[in-house]
Amino acid sequence: MKVQKLIQPDRLENTGDESDGTRQFHDQRIVVPTILNAIADGFEKKEQSWFATSQLPSDLSIRVEDITFYVHKYPLVARCAYLREIEFQPQNSHLGYDLKLEKFPGGSENFEIILKFCYGLPITLNPENVAALRCASEFLEMTEAMEEGNLISKTEAFFTFVVLSSWNDSITVLKSCETLSPWAENLQIVRRCCDSISWKIFRKNSTQEITNEETWWFDDIATLRINFFLRIITAIRVKGIKPEIIGSCIMHYGEKWLPNMNSETKGTDNKYGSRRNDSQWSITSGRMQETSIGQNNKEQRTIIESLISILPPQKEAISCKFLLRLLKMAILYAASPALISELEKRIGMALENASPNDLLIPTYAVSEQTIISTEEQTIYNIDVVQRILDYFLLYEHQKLQQQEPKSTTVNISKLVDSYLAEIARDHNVSITKFQVLAESLPRHVRTCHDGLYRAIDTYLKTHPSLSEHDRRRLCKIMDSEKLSLDACMHAAQNERLPLRIVIQVLLSEQVKMRAAVQGKDIITSDDNNPDKENNWLSTKKEVKSLKEELETLKIQMTDLQRDYTGLQQEYEKANNKPRIPWTSGWRKMKKSSLFNRKMVEEESQEGENRVKPGRRTNINRRQSIS
Repeated sequence: MKVQKLIQPDRLENTGDESDGTRQFHDQRIVVPTILNAIADGFEKKEQSWFATSQLPSDLSIRVEDITFYVHKYPLVARCAYLREIEFQPQNSHLGYDLKLEKFPGGSENFEIILKFCYGLPITLNPENVAALRCASEFLEMTEAMEEGNLISKTEAFFTFVVLSSWNDSITVLKSCETLSPWAENLQIVRRCCDSISWKIFRKNSTQEITNEETWWFDDIATLRINFFLRIITAIRVKGIKPEIIGSCIMHYGEKWLPNMNSETKGTDNKYGSRRNDSQWSITSGRMQETSIGQNNKEQRTIIESLISILPPQKEAISCKFLLRLLKMAILYAASPALISELEKRIGMALENASPNDLLIPTYAVSEQTIISTEEQTIYNIDVVQRILDYFLLYEHQKLQQQEPKSTTVNISKLVDSYLAEIARDHNVSITKFQVLAESLPRHVRTCHDGLYRAIDTYLKTHPSLSEHDRRRLCKIMDSEKLSLDACMHAAQNERLPLRIVIQVLLSEQVKMRAAVQGKDIITSDDNNPDKENNWLSTKKEVKSLKEELETLKIQMTDLQRDYTGLQQEYEKANNKPRIPWTSGWRKMKKSSLFNRKMVEEESQEGENRVKPGRRTNINRRQSIS
């Protein structure tokens, strides 16, 4: 049960005794002169109406929202300048009320508290209702000119001295202001709460690193609406809070408010066999679950665009995984193209920290109610990834000119090759898009082409109708000299590869096999690569593992050679026959076409030798020679 905070007696200026018509304050409740308190003892509700319990009949009916209040004019007119200036007409029997208050701050519940205050009944001020009462008192013009100690001054004092000094009360009042626009903005309630919160954050985080103790305020800030969150983040950034802390708070807020697409990972199980037919995506938010994209679309777009606009410019402040998720949501909810472009540039700065699954951005178009998909579209948005990769290469080129340390090229090459292997399974991916994306990386960046070979093989398997020209065009991207021994062995037996590529792979495989047998390390890299001695094997562990495999291979080959020699000797002893060295050569000559032609010529000449005995000597000589 929450402890309600009441106005202290020393803050109230009314003093006196009951003899002059006033009552002293013996508790913390706000009262009015006893002469007004005698008019009504309270209120009672009957269906959709409230009645003042009094011996005097009511002479005024006021409607707020769908509730009608039957009250007396004098207590209200005595404190509310707004009601004093209104000329009340006789009660209209058709409408059932004399006055209707449109867009009253806080609604009928708040107006009930106002009536109690006007009648001198005790009311309670707390963080939940002080903002609404402050706005309502301003609406009714309950100023000090009407009566000393009116509601405006009391609510203002409670807000200034009680609410702003407490963290939890400031958060509570700020939440209550969500439904009080524009009154809360005009009365500076929102601004003063945001300033108070930002100063409390700054005092506790200005000189500390990010730990669990310094993120205590993340959960409270994440409960606020995006416009209040935006103002607080802007205020603490101006005060000098570290970008890493601001970035962590933004990511925490995004995890709570951004929707989570369930189909992002499991909704594409059939993406390679057939196109998705569903037009609706199930989206789960931190607050609600929607079954249609069209619902709450505007609010989500506002959140996404606001988060993009307040992202810290520092590269390390926001993780690449969160940026890519934010990009997916921005495209889904049709955010501003300028903000999407800015977000793509931010992702390009930290692309080496992404994963292949993060880059799988679905292709969709948003209508008013559902997501519309067409058969000609690819499953994943390749153009977005192409732009992000171009931004990354441009960023790396700028760092090279400024002589700054470059990002690791091994990670980016593995990332692009893994992404190519994923999109290669889509039947709608054109060979031009695939080739352009694969060739975007400079040749020296890829130290090993195994991943690229896997992607090309997957594409050829998915697109069996490619012409021979397109196959050769696609395989030219791959360098057979940068394939590992296992990849060469696989490619040599791959029927989908063009014949010329297979021959190149076979030659490269022979070189690698010969080097493996001799125990030599082959480093195949471009001469222009400044790190050619270190790019072939990424770690010392891989180098050690390769040497152990080569030693094992040499031992196995020595054992096989010894076993072969022993088997050959046993075979010769078992036969005990002299070897005929020309047997195999004779068989080859017998099968040759030249030998058969000579035999035909000799058979045709046998008939002539019967008539010409002089030729028989030559035949016998030829047979003896053979």
